[in-house]
Amino acid sequence: MRIRTRLLVLILSVLIPSFLASLLAVWFVYKEQQQEQINGMSETARALSALVDSDLQATESLLRALASSPAIAGNDLRAFYDHARSLAPPETSTVVIRDLSGKQLLNTRLPFGAPLPKGNSNLSELQRRYGLEKTVVSDLFFAPAGKRYDYAVQVPIMQGGEVRHHLAMGIAASNLQSLLNGQGLPAGWLTVLVDRQGMVMARTSEPERYVGKLANEALRKRILAGEKSGLHYGTTLDGRQTAAFFSRAAKSEWTVVVNIPVAEMRRPAIYAAQFLGGIMLVLLGVAIAGARWYARRTAEPIEQLRMAAKSLGRGEPVRVMPSGMLETDAAGFAMVDASRQIRQHQANLELRVAEAVAAAERAQRALLQGQKLEALGRLTGGIAHDFNNILQTLATSLQLIRLNKDASRIPSLVDTCERAIERAALLTGQMRSFGRAQEARLDTIRPDDTLHAALPLLQSALPSSIRLDLRLDDGLWPVTVDTLQFELALLNVVINARDAMPDGGGITLDMRNVVMAESVNGLAPGNYVRIAITDTGTGMSAEVLSRALDPFFTTKPVDKGSGWGLSQTYAFATQARGTALLHSEEGKGTTVTLYLPQATGALQATRSGEKAGQPLAGSGTLLLVEDDALVRESMAPALSNAGFRVVAAADGEQALAMLDSEPSISMVLSDIVMPGGVSGIDLARIVRERFPHIRVVLATGYTETRVDMPHVGLLAKPYRLSDAVRILSESA
Repeated sequence: MRIRTRLLVLILSVLIPSFLASLLAVWFVYKEQQQEQINGMSETARALSALVDSDLQATESLLRALASSPAIAGNDLRAFYDHARSLAPPETSTVVIRDLSGKQLLNTRLPFGAPLPKGNSNLSELQRRYGLEKTVVSDLFFAPAGKRYDYAVQVPIMQGGEVRHHLAMGIAASNLQSLLNGQGLPAGWLTVLVDRQGMVMARTSEPERYVGKLANEALRKRILAGEKSGLHYGTTLDGRQTAAFFSRAAKSEWTVVVNIPVAEMRRPAIYAAQFLGGIMLVLLGVAIAGARWYARRTAEPIEQLRMAAKSLGRGEPVRVMPSGMLETDAAGFAMVDASRQIRQHQANLELRVAEAVAAAERAQRALLQGQKLEALGRLTGGIAHDFNNILQTLATSLQLIRLNKDASRIPSLVDTCERAIERAALLTGQMRSFGRAQEARLDTIRPDDTLHAALPLLQSALPSSIRLDLRLDDGLWPVTVDTLQFELALLNVVINARDAMPDGGGITLDMRNVVMAESVNGLAPGNYVRIAITDTGTGMSAEVLSRALDPFFTTKPVDKGSGWGLSQTYAFATQARGTALLHSEEGKGTTVTLYLPQATGALQATRSGEKAGQPLAGSGTLLLVEDDALVRESMAPALSNAGFRVVAAADGEQALAMLDSEPSISMVLSDIVMPGGVSGIDLARIVRERFPHIRVVLATGYTETRVDMPHVGLLAKPYRLSDAVRILSESA
């Protein structure tokens, strides 16, 4: 036990009896104050119920004055109607004359002479209970004419000493709201007025939500049982724990309920008890002040050592003030020295860790930069290699055409040039798959139709030792893709699978519809067509799998693969707003999964090429707009040979000038990307506005700009002359 504690126990053993006596006194004060609070709140509830009766008494006086009106005595209902409306505006109240059976004869809320509704109040029931000559006050009811909650006060109309009719005034229940709100009760209190059935008529908090609802069931039972006043502990309709003081008004038999939060109800008694307890505690404090002062002076040096030990544990500097006690001062100075040494070692360690982290970050950045440069070098080197081969083929063939005097060999050399051009188009198509999709090449197709069309090509790429199995869902959703890139992606994956199975095996191509309820692998939720191609080949190691999608990365010999396959497949899938996923294990095969989003547009026929034997027959004046001089110089004579009268322009501004000066122009073939302020798309828009009779076709090799104009044809570069003639003839 601590020294300070021992000293305090000694003092408390003397003062405990006095402390217990103080507690009994505080308890007595608390109970007395609480009973006084209950008496005061009960009186408040009784005063509010009397105030409600007083308000109803004023309404009764007004009704009795109206009942003695000469208009009623003379049975002049029209005059009484006008007089009653002037005294009781229909916006807040309604005056009704009823016969002894309860049928309405007049209602000031409705136009005079209008059909009168059947009342919803319980006035008839109260009339039977208390007699025809008594003034009665209804419970809350919903008035159909005013579409609001009302209550009614009814007095008899006496003629010749007998009750002839009853005069009632329906008053909006909201009028009672101002009566309750105007009493200036504390903000935390809740005052509620309920009728004989326990239904809420007015409420100082959220009346629009609770008026017309039944009060708390337990309190309602006490009201229905006939209790005139009392205290009820319970929960309000909005979930507050309160002490509810209720009192029934004598005239209306309505009940006023004053709800006080339980904590606030007890607060005055608690404050009184706390005040008395505080005085006693002060006296007790004075009694033990001397002992505590001495105990603190004795325990202070030891407490300083404890705080110094905590600072030492947190690594903070330790400061100890000399106390004059040799033992505690020696321990304190030892802690100060230990704290200095620990902080010095910690600073050295943090410096070394920071240097190591910085070195690791520099190495990581250098590695990432090296990987980027390596991938870029592989890509540009591979493209340069393939294009140099194509250019070599074209250069050699053209030289042979120029030098060769044997005309019979020229067609074969031209065929060689065309194959080289097709190979170049295939290479640019593969590179194009890494950019945005070009609208000139997009089709909305069914993937199973494209698969069946490409199936002979896929099967011809496989030896007899490899089996190709198809698993296709019925009713596959359409997708919007570059059809040629789609076929090429399927072929690339099948060829990769073939090369991974030198001893034969099986390839399963599975197409099905899937619905993604949440984002997966970067794909937004939605409908997708999933295409999974699984082989039983050798699989990939983790290192190869991490680089399998890089352009020109391949593990095959130099003459067995270019490294375009999987990178083209991935680029095609992402270009179509989908993705491609790889899963592979060494010795267990590989699965390539494509996710293509469901198309929203209508299906369209796949673009077809030139028909066999179709003649090149064009007519009319054609404006060729092309900024590349070589393309312009080659296409102008070719289109002239096809039957067109060709005029050429090098940019959009020159083309507009020619359109103004050459009224014979009937069609325009323009590149999209051109220098100057007028692009091909701008030119097409101007032509459609100013010269709607002129046909417009846009040719594009690649552009980031979306082409979305009706009646404008699109032609993808490189294109055949026959394709240009066909689309110029078909454009509208």
